[in-house]
Amino acid sequence: MTVSRYGTYGAILHLVLALTLAGCAATRENTLAEVPPLHSINEFGDQRYADVSDPWEGFNRSMYRFNFIFDKYIFLPVVSGYEFITPVFLQERVSGFYNNLSEVKNFTNSLFQLKGKESVVTLGRFVTNSTVGLGGLFDPATSFGLERHNQDFGKTLGYWGAGSGPYLVLPIFGPSSLRDTGGLAVDSGITYGVYTALDPFGNTGNAFAFSAGVTALDAIDARHQQSFRYYDSGYPFEYDMVRFLYHSKREIESGKPPAE
Repeated sequence: MTVSRYGTYGAILHLVLALTLAGCAATRENTLAEVPPLHSINEFGDQRYADVSDPWEGFNRSMYRFNFIFDKYIFLPVVSGYEFITPVFLQERVSGFYNNLSEVKNFTNSLFQLKGKESVVTLGRFVTNSTVGLGGLFDPATSFGLERHNQDFGKTLGYWGAGSGPYLVLPIFGPSSLRDTGGLAVDSGITYGVYTALDPFGNTGNAFAFSAGVTALDAIDARHQQSFRYYDSGYPFEYDMVRFLYHSKREIESGKPPAE
């Protein structure tokens, strides 16, 4: 279930639900049928899973299964290889570098939401970590009291009153909604525009290869930072729970608490 930091691999699991489910995780087995449920169906009788609009449920469930297969047999083995050959210190520096780049998305969306103080703090974080922090390899901004504010255009749309629309599971990216999918497209466009304007590899003579490598490492690092594993929760209705938690989390983040 993958999601981008700044529009490349979006709502991978920028999810609190990722950590929530992982905290209840059982040992992974080789097939779905071999994962024993850790909870009884009776525990979920009062949960409002049906509150989330899911008119494309058939497609979404198929895509959820596809993402599980992709994650297990392609993405996670690559991430495991990266973690095996890369020292932890270097992994942390890579994560810091990409997290710092995502401050561009955070800053633009703070501006779109007219959050002046938050915009100044985010800009301060980016400048501080880009200079004193050596391009984001280190995070002195946090020690200076400049708190990180994760923003995206899906939250911006929600902030200004746009409904989430139907639930949607995207290939590779994972849980989303019609609103958040549009937001992902806008964030990706802004990121691409900034990257094109800066053209950091334009004079290397091999810009495409460098860009592809940077993008691939971004995806690997984003998945590396997430502990979520499909079908590890032990819940009998994980799809429904993920849908409910994702929707609730996004509504709260956009300033709209879920309806009672």
